[in-house]
Amino acid sequence: MVDEARVVEQVWRQESSRLLGALLRVTRSVDRAEDLAQEALAQALESWPRTGVPDNPAAWLMSTAKRRAIDQFRAGERQLRAYAQVGESTCEAYEAEFDQALADEHVRDDVLRLMFTCCHPSLTPESRTVLTLRLVAGLSTREIARAFLSSESTVASRISRAKRTLADARAPMDEPVGRERVERLHSVMAAVYLVFNEGHTATEGADWTRPDLCREAVRLAAILASVVPGEPEVHGLLALLELQSSRLAARVDEAGEPVLLADQDRSRWDADAIARGAAALDVAVRLGGDGPYVLQAAIAWEHARAASVESTDWERVAALYERLARATNSLVVELNRAVALGRARGPEAGLAVVEDLATAPALARYHLLPSVRGDLLEQLGRLEEAAAQFDRAADLATNDRERTLLRARARRHDDGG
Repeated sequence: MVDEARVVEQVWRQESSRLLGALLRVTRSVDRAEDLAQEALAQALESWPRTGVPDNPAAWLMSTAKRRAIDQFRAGERQLRAYAQVGESTCEAYEAEFDQALADEHVRDDVLRLMFTCCHPSLTPESRTVLTLRLVAGLSTREIARAFLSSESTVASRISRAKRTLADARAPMDEPVGRERVERLHSVMAAVYLVFNEGHTATEGADWTRPDLCREAVRLAAILASVVPGEPEVHGLLALLELQSSRLAARVDEAGEPVLLADQDRSRWDADAIARGAAALDVAVRLGGDGPYVLQAAIAWEHARAASVESTDWERVAALYERLARATNSLVVELNRAVALGRARGPEAGLAVVEDLATAPALARYHLLPSVRGDLLEQLGRLEEAAAQFDRAADLATNDRERTLLRARARRHDDGG
């Protein structure tokens, strides 16, 4: 039996950015484009369980949004005729513009235009990323909140303010050019990176990973690289996402349970994605790249080229994390460095870094802090302490699969074994 609601969700994930981009081109309004897209989604949720999933769900959503938009334009025309007695019918022109906007050959340009609109200079960097995640990637407010380690109400307010700011600024909906285009790239890359992270390790729900989001992020990164081929960080981002996505199939078992790096069957890693990632990293380095995305890609490459966890060059990984920490001043990067140091020089070295991070308010409810601490304590044979840390991490985790894994690790040591 077809799960129509799940089909609708999948289609939405795949097509929302294309739909919004096309609608934005015609309506010139973020709010109106989003309203029309949401109305099409609501119509699908109402109709498909009764009529069945159409043969081409994406085209169905497009056509529904178009009909809604035309109805709105017609209603507007009637008002104009009634109040001003002017204007001949322009619906035919609108219809032609819609048909052109929804044509397949415009998809890439529309998505990019949508991304750049979301990263308009009138918005704060945080608002640009949040709006991109909402409109381009189709993430929920809750998912975005988790990605930002923030509350849902804060994110919802930020989205509303961002759309209001765009409307007040009468932001042009055209693709930026020249210096402005370059300046908006950093916000676009950050948004794409967060989309990938949500797919790599899902914030919540029954699935450990969401490969569809990862594929979308890789696709968007590839589009960016094709548009700005001289920017090393864009190639670094593409390399990072390709290399990370190469492990997706091995990160879960047949039952969908998480498989940690040390236990993964590396023969299941996607060799084509690794090759594409290596090629993109090579381009980034040849262009002189040494920024955060290039450094992260270099770390991912160290994992990709190693035959096992034991043969990984952990000293180099730790050194790359140290450079990355200096470049980003990120506590999460420091936590990752602790893991690498634990592998390279022993768990005490990693634990020392973790203890320094333990007092940071920003990580107070970050489940991976006690998870890493538990792992290092486990390596030291301090099993009861490790179990307590895994329980603490499970309490903080919001993904069902991850929570189950952490509970299982804790239970292993309940009897001191």
